[in-house]
Amino acid sequence: MSYSITTVTIQYEHDVVLARQRARQIAALLGFDNQDQTRLATAVSELARNAFAYAGAGKVEFQIEGRAAPQLFLVRISDDGPGIANLKEILDGRYHSQTGMGLGIIGARRLVDRCDIHSTSGQGTTILLKKILPRQAAPVTNLSLRSIVERLAQQQPQGPLQEIQQQNQELVRALAELRERQDELAHVNRELEDTNCGVMALYAELDEKASHLRRADEMKSRFLSNMSHEFRTPVNSILALSALLLERADGELTGEQEKQVGFIRKGGEALAELVNDLLDLAKIEAGKVEIRSVEFEASNLFSALRGMLRPLLISQTVRLVFDKPTGIPLLYADEGKLSQILRNFISNALKFTERGVIRVTATLNEADQMVTFAVSDSGPGIAPEDQSRIFEEFVQLDNPAHRNIKGTGLGLPLCRQLASLLDGTIGLVSAVGVGSTFSVTVPIYYTRRPPAVSANHQDLSEPDEDLTGAGRYLSEQRPNKDEAIKRTRVLIIDDEPAARYVITRLLKDQPCQFDEVDNGADGMRLMRETQPNLVILDLNMPDLSGYQVLDRIKANPATRDIPVVVVTSAVITDQERLQLEGQTCAIMNKSDLSPECIGRLLGTVLHANAESQ
Repeated sequence: MSYSITTVTIQYEHDVVLARQRARQIAALLGFDNQDQTRLATAVSELARNAFAYAGAGKVEFQIEGRAAPQLFLVRISDDGPGIANLKEILDGRYHSQTGMGLGIIGARRLVDRCDIHSTSGQGTTILLKKILPRQAAPVTNLSLRSIVERLAQQQPQGPLQEIQQQNQELVRALAELRERQDELAHVNRELEDTNCGVMALYAELDEKASHLRRADEMKSRFLSNMSHEFRTPVNSILALSALLLERADGELTGEQEKQVGFIRKGGEALAELVNDLLDLAKIEAGKVEIRSVEFEASNLFSALRGMLRPLLISQTVRLVFDKPTGIPLLYADEGKLSQILRNFISNALKFTERGVIRVTATLNEADQMVTFAVSDSGPGIAPEDQSRIFEEFVQLDNPAHRNIKGTGLGLPLCRQLASLLDGTIGLVSAVGVGSTFSVTVPIYYTRRPPAVSANHQDLSEPDEDLTGAGRYLSEQRPNKDEAIKRTRVLIIDDEPAARYVITRLLKDQPCQFDEVDNGADGMRLMRETQPNLVILDLNMPDLSGYQVLDRIKANPATRDIPVVVVTSAVITDQERLQLEGQTCAIMNKSDLSPECIGRLLGTVLHANAESQ
């Protein structure tokens, strides 16, 4: 629906001026501001001038379209001329005319909201300009339109001179507005420059803070990794001493004493678990964890796990089932770290499952050359919103079903880190009330090159082994020469009194004599004097370290043939292990000390002494 306001016929040149004046006047009466009035007047003037110049005549119609907001101010400029032959090139900006043809159309299109052009060769041209009425303007009705027409009739047309003056005034206002905008733009640019300087300073500060945080995190990781000996030594002493008491090494305990020592033992085990998890995570973050890949069978891994974890199966209502891993090829990976991940999964399942089955499986993905080890339980399950949180450090779910179950909140984060080291991933499928399945997927063949390790060296650093390699073979032999037994002398070199005490207590019932010193210098002196059959040596000592003592032992012809066993709480890297291999006959962790271990170790030395007689 359109309302007609007025029409200007273009027959003479001054009619172009009249059309411009009417466009400005109507725009003012419709509520447009000065800037939009000038824009509309300029657009109408340019197109009316084109109609007069190229068609010789035309008309300009002013209308209102629509009855409700938003309404449109329409200006239709039409002529019966030859039409515009190059309209598409003009509108695309590709037409260049020496007379300036087309510039008026392009300029007018930019001054209004919409410009529709219809032109046919030999039949004329019609151009429709559209401008949305200002939001604050009242809707135009029949009554208000009549008022606009009446007021427009009262405004007498101005002559060319007045119109030029009007245009000059508009130009001055436009220049003033432009200058004001330029001043505003300059002010905004200055503010932006200040803001940019502030942002750059903030970024620099943030970078510095981030660098400090990274350094602090690296220092934390290095500190925890390097402090492994200092953390583990007292914990190992607590566990070893409590074990001696519970085994009645020095006589019977009263019921209350046994209960108290049991609490000490449980506290030590919990502390050892926390320390071990913290140190393992710190080693991974510090980049100090090394992968020791070996070939192994999944069935052997399951057998070891079954024997290791069966003692934890206390409840008669829970069954631990290992499905036979059929179709799984020989694996080449770090068996110890994979075992650590599965032990954690199974241990958690045993904690949280009150009845039902815990099932351990292995599945081959032949296409990807990956194997997925999964531990499924029939426990309480984990809510979807908690399934990502449990892999965050120190997170324990606030669930009534879990409140009686203690833990460090580090096991699953550690498993995820270990899986990443093995080029694998951790998975979880769980539903509340149904149970959970934790899985680890690893490649069949770990592609990174493993470090070289001597097959003949006795490596006692793994917690589940007491003797390996030649040491295990020799430990199965029993000496039968009393002379060798009487001559067996053991020298203990360790700066920790608790560690020496534990070793001496374990040696108390063994067929040997022993001496103990708290530093490497006295150990070297006593070694030369007594010529012991075995040296038990700690690595981390002040003044002379265990590594330096070893170097001196092997450099001295009088002591180079004395067998040395390293007993330490420190985590030994592959590089350190290679250094120790040519100088020691075994490496033990202090957490693994037991009467059986000491007995087998002495059996090895006694057998060697007897064979040498």
